[in-house]
Amino acid sequence: MSQEIQNYNDSQSLEDKEICDLLYSIINKNLAKAESKIWHAHPVWFLDGNPIVGYSKLKGSVRLLFWSGQSFDEEQLQNEGSFKAAEMRYTQIDQINEEDVKRWLTKAKEIQWDYKNIVKRKGVLIRLMTKPY
Repeated sequence: MSQEIQNYNDSQSLEDKEICDLLYSIINKNLAKAESKIWHAHPVWFLDGNPIVGYSKLKGSVRLLFWSGQSFDEEQLQNEGSFKAAEMRYTQIDQINEEDVKRWLTKAKEIQWDYKNIVKRKGVLIRLMTKPY
């Protein structure tokens, strides 16, 4: 784990740190080829410079966010924002179902919208043809 992500996780309450540490472990194991870093103050994983997944502490929960998650066809994920993102929120570590997260991560590798170039395209998202990761 990079020092900046470790610092982020360590700055959380004990219960939230456990959630963040578990999410980090699952994500890092299943997105081994992704770049991870703190982006806009939260841990985020990128494939070819495109944000895929991240987590962040919100008031009352830890949010797991998939940038292209609305395209995953997963009932558990809730739409977030006006683009294609979807989220799952956790308040306790035992709410995390590792098999669900692994499935969502597999879809995150296969289903991507081009957030990397959203500013250049003036807010227009296009679906990427993804490489096998």
